[in-house]
Formats: sequence, C-alpha cells, structure tokens
Amino acid sequence: MDQLIQQLINGLSVGATYALIALGYTMVYGILRLINFAHGEVYMVGAVSSYYLAEWSMGWTHSLWVSLPIVVVGSMVTCAILGFLIEFLAYRPLRDRPRLVVLISAIGVSLLLQNLAQFQAIFGPTPKRFPELIQSTPVLYNAAHTIVLTNLDILSLGLSLGLMVIMTWVVLGTKTGLALRAVSFRFDISMLMGINTGKIISFTFMFGSALAAVAGTIDAIRYDVRPLMGLMPGLKAFVAAVLGGIGSIPGAVVGGLLMGLSETLVKGYLPSAYTGYADAVAFVVLIVILLVRPTGLFGRVAPEKV
Repeated sequence: MDQLIQQLINGLSVGATYALIALGYTMVYGILRLINFAHGEVYMVGAVSSYYLAEWSMGWTHSLWVSLPIVVVGSMVTCAILGFLIEFLAYRPLRDRPRLVVLISAIGVSLLLQNLAQFQAIFGPTPKRFPELIQSTPVLYNAAHTIVLTNLDILSLGLSLGLMVIMTWVVLGTKTGLALRAVSFRFDISMLMGINTGKIISFTFMFGSALAAVAGTIDAIRYDVRPLMGLMPGLKAFVAAVLGGIGSIPGAVVGGLLMGLSETLVKGYLPSAYTGYADAVAFVVLIVILLVRPTGLFGRVAPEKV
C-alpha cells in the first residue's frame, strides 16, 4: 500500500507538468483546429531560459524567494514572446492554406528550435545540471520513509494547480476569455461581431507557451536541461490532450494527470528489466483512444451541416 501511495504522489507531480503542456495544445486546437507540434520545443526553451536566469540570479543573490520568482516569471515571459513569434511568422501567413501545409510548418519550427538549441553559442548539445536553486528535501513522510512528499512535488503541484485556476478565471471570467470562447465556437461569426481574432490567436499562443515554460522550469529543476528534452514530454502531453478530448481544457488537465499516473505506476510495478518501455504506454494509450473513443473523455461529436 505504501508503494502505491508513493507512486500516486509521483504520478500526480509528473502529470501536473504534462497537464500544463497539454493545455497549450488544446487551447491552440480549440481556436485554429491546429496541432502545434512545436509546443514541446517551447517547453524546452522554457527550461533553457530558466537555466540561464537561475545562473544569473544566483550570481547576485542566494535567496530562494528572490531567485525563484525571477526564474519562473522570466521563463514565462521568454516563452510567451516565442509563442507570439511562432504564430506571427510561421502560422499566420499560412492561415488560409490547407491544414497539411500548416502542420508541415509546425514540424519545421520544432526541428529549427531543436537544432538552434544545440549550437554551443546558445546552449550546446551536452545536458547540463540545473543550478542548485532548490534541493530536493522531504517535507512530509511516514515513520518508515516509505511515503515521501518532497518540496519539488509541492512546487510542481502548487504551481500547476495555481496556474490552472488562473487560466480558468481568464477563460470564464474575463472579456478576453469570452472572446476566446467565441472565436473557438465560430471563427467567422466572431470576426463579424467585431472581435479582433488576430489578437485572440496571439494571446492563445502566448498564454499556452507561458504555461509550457513553467512545466519546463519544473522539470529542469527536477532533472536536468537538454536541447532535445521537449520531444518525449511534448508527445506525451499531446496524447494527454487527446485522452481528455482535444479542445477541452478540463480534459487536458485530467488527461495530463492520468498520463503521469499511468507512467509512474508502470515504472513502479514493472520488473526493472522492462521499465525502459514505460514511455511506450503513452502511445498504447493513444492507439486505444483512437480505436475506442476518438473524441476523448470530455470530447463531443459535433455534426457538421452540409
């Protein structure tokens, strides 16, 4: 039982970061019906920018309460600007083109960011350990230390849940959120009603990219920073978005948490010789979803009038 509880804690901590990335996928798809396959690399840029910000801030202060907000907010701003540039330069000129053209452009942006990050002048191909901004320490544990909740788990869950609450308020309680929902429902009618769809699309990319930056920062602190680190989490977050129902914000959150739980449970209970296959679980889940319920857990079938 103790092992199960520990794996659930680990799964929720990992799943929270998947949920943040999945929200970016589902927001962009809800507006443009586009899968932004460069989103995993935005997560990577968030990790790289937080690495440099941590080095810079720790050079003049050793206070966690000063450095951590600088790292988190700085990486969010960096990725928000990157998200705007990706939409403005790579997607906006192709908005009236076939979706396949836009999809190819997304893959091209992904490969471009991966290769740029491997330049030594930018980051380099070698993985780097994140500066010791926060050391993993137990916060809550039982007498036998078989169930441990660390400060990094609390940071991951706290930041993720806090941002999800803010996002829910923005979408449901602000005029920008109302416009976003209108554009998501009917793009053409929204333009006729006076909504600046270009600004709403840019806001969506920027907001989703900022959420991915936080996920990248959390994983950079927990593990290390690599120029190709966005590939697998990006794919898993996409599966999480499909699992929850692509285009559904609650679905992205639930899908991310379920993906994290399934991954950690497989790693925890499979024999050690097979734990390397844990990443395959995401793709098995994707195949099952597409076969059984293509719309996902929270997705709805929307019939089109002809």
